[in-house]
Amino acid sequence: MTGRRTLRTRVRRGMHWLWSMIVLLACAGSGTTVAPTTTDTGVVRFKGEAWADNWFALYRGDQLLAEDAVPITTERSFNAETFTFDGTYPFTLAFVLKDYIENASGLEYIGKSNQQIGDGGFIFQLTDVTHNKPVLVSSSAFKCLVVQKAPLNPSCEKDANPLQSCQAMTLAEPAGWKAASFNDSAWPAATEHTAAAVGPKDGYLTINWQPTAKFIWSADLKLDNTVLCRVTVNAP
Repeated sequence: MTGRRTLRTRVRRGMHWLWSMIVLLACAGSGTTVAPTTTDTGVVRFKGEAWADNWFALYRGDQLLAEDAVPITTERSFNAETFTFDGTYPFTLAFVLKDYIENASGLEYIGKSNQQIGDGGFIFQLTDVTHNKPVLVSSSAFKCLVVQKAPLNPSCEKDANPLQSCQAMTLAEPAGWKAASFNDSAWPAATEHTAAAVGPKDGYLTINWQPTAKFIWSADLKLDNTVLCRVTVNAP
């Protein structure tokens, strides 16, 4: 009896060894013994939502991500834009914000009874769609530089020939300002403005804005007509 039990034990051990070898060889053939590579590339889908008085363009580096569909040459162009793009954290967004002006005088409706100085305003929010998280809203965390300001002498507002009488300041866009590596430490923080001051119009109510999203511009909604803004988006 002892001899038979010993034989059966040896057979069972042999079968276990044989089965183990078969499994190992099968795994080696199928490649499953190689450590799997992750399928998470870190790429995230983002949804941006923006409203501008009157126009905006959004860049990541030199890549145009979105812009207002209504040209800046259109008077009273108030509409919201919703768009998506893919990216990886962290990244820097660069905005060109423009209020409509008819010419370098900084005025609108020139030659009409309502010839006047216009005003600007911008609001924005960004959602990480992949993880269903809001990651950015417009606020004083943005850095903004004024590159077109007019009129410097607001008393020219009703002049018959404001292009001659109104004074303006126009700067060239700083070289490389859209790049993530650009040093914007000298740029002022964006100024937050109330909805009452901006007076948002068509399209604004089509978006469900985060309570923390603020209207931003430079310090002067009326005289500062073109504003460049930058902000870095970090992972939540």
